[in-house]
Amino acid sequence: MLIGNVGKEPDVRYYDADQPMAMFTLATTERGYKLQNGTEVPERTDWHNIVLFRGLAKIAEKYVHKGDKLFIEGRIRTRSYDDQKGIKRYITEVYGENMELLSPKPTQAQNSVAEQLPEQVAEDGTMPF
Repeated sequence: MLIGNVGKEPDVRYYDADQPMAMFTLATTERGYKLQNGTEVPERTDWHNIVLFRGLAKIAEKYVHKGDKLFIEGRIRTRSYDDQKGIKRYITEVYGENMELLSPKPTQAQNSVAEQLPEQVAEDGTMPF
């Protein structure tokens, strides 16, 4: 079980008969603390590779965005491959079996402001007004 923030937009790919797979990173942070002898232990952030399939991948594609807080429950899988130099590399991933979106939904006021913004943005990133 992990609770953390999404590090990047989900990368969704479709395979066999329109079945999706979503991959993204999730950051979990352990709070810092002070020991009785006064030693300060800094906070620590770990990054996890999350992989979702089928229905969960479709939900991630529609509703999960960078910065969102998620609860992920799943199993750990490690796979390996040989890189271009012939060195064996290992990747550890969490195959999600359950997911809950913990970020609050945008309020109606936020939605109405977003609808009023122009859809077109100039090539230099400025708004055309």
